[in-house]
Amino acid sequence: MIETKVFNETTKPDAATRTAIIDFLYKHLEQFGDAWDDIARAVDYSLKNYESFGGFVLVSYFGNQMSGVVVVNRTGMKGYIPDNILVYIATHNEMRGQGIGKHLMKETLALADGDVALHVEPDNPARFLYEKVGFTSKYKEMRYKQAEI
Repeated sequence: MIETKVFNETTKPDAATRTAIIDFLYKHLEQFGDAWDDIARAVDYSLKNYESFGGFVLVSYFGNQMSGVVVVNRTGMKGYIPDNILVYIATHNEMRGQGIGKHLMKETLALADGDVALHVEPDNPARFLYEKVGFTSKYKEMRYKQAEI
């Protein structure tokens, strides 16, 4: 049975749980992940550990083991871009194919206040789950990166 716990600005995880969440994402996002510090910033944004619009972190457990994590950040831009961005979603690499991702996605969409956007690599197999629950591709994203000095 999948159990979930929601963390946000009023129900924050303790320091050990915060670190476990970040470590989980760092490991289980695999080739679609980011640097540990970048993941930590997204988690801290959702928990309003610094000035931000907040959001939430949804963690699933199978027994006592963490089985999945979702990080959603509010954009503060209601009306002209989606209200939320699903920054990260990952399931334990040994528990995939058991419906955990679908469960997390449905619960995330129910918890989110407003529309939700996400970015997905074209070769990410999770793209099919996102399409199944109703995500569509409206735009091709383009980015310009400033040169680092």
